[in-house]
Amino acid sequence: MTSYRKTDEALARLTPEQYRVTQESGTERPWTGEYLGEKRRGIYVDVVSGEPLFASSDKYESGCGWPSFTRPIRATAVAELPDTSLGMERIEVRSSQTDSHLGHVFEDGPPEAGGLRYCINSAALRFVPLEAMEAEGYGDLIGLVG
Repeated sequence: MTSYRKTDEALARLTPEQYRVTQESGTERPWTGEYLGEKRRGIYVDVVSGEPLFASSDKYESGCGWPSFTRPIRATAVAELPDTSLGMERIEVRSSQTDSHLGHVFEDGPPEAGGLRYCINSAALRFVPLEAMEAEGYGDLIGLVG
């Protein structure tokens, strides 16, 4: 099993926006994220550690301004925590291995897919297209998107 960790080297490779979002619990402006309109098949991994988080087969257009997914690849890949910042009650989503802030999960997703909407910052993700998955060590997940 691969070990996904946060290292000083990984943090040093982050752009200022990626650092602000993942390490300082920031949020990118709506409609500006790199992966909002991404339509190719593949997986989305933690920009810090490379841990697989979401599959393109679970991505959908929610109209909220951020990439939205119905579920993570593995339930254990994310941690869900209460968030009462900004005067509202929400559930924050963080990567379980690196504790990176990813976004929030809401209960207004497609009912036929379980009813959840994982609203995730593009800055917290790196997209691995289907054709690169095997070479990058994610071959075991090709069945999720292929």
